Amino acid sequence: MTYTAAALLGVAVTAVIDLAVLRTRLLTRAVFWATYPIIFTFQLLSNGILTGRRIVIYDPGAILGLRLAYAPVEDLLFGFALILLTLSIWVALGRRGIQRTPAAGEGSALLKRLHDRRG
Repeated sequence: MTYTAAALLGVAVTAVIDLAVLRTRLLTRAVFWATYPIIFTFQLLSNGILTGRRIVIYDPGAILGLRLAYAPVEDLLFGFALILLTLSIWVALGRRGIQRTPAAGEGSALLKRLHDRRG
């Protein structure tokens, strides 16, 4: 499987997960598309540094050869799939009431217990 085929498959699978499996439907929301350019900009910047300085090199036979700011389009597709999947899971877990414990700023319950024992 080429890098191009894997990238396209990654986007397709992630879209199915968003729309049909988790039903978060982020792809249908204007807020997703309005904020995605921010992520895209930083993806181009970091990818441009890595590929422009030849820290990461791709086999020309495995990619289309189309680049945007040094980044192969396949990397941009993988990045899109990664962001969409992460946000879809986050939204789905939030809808189910699952959240990080302890909540941000509360500190660790383990550390609290240790502090209480010493105090």
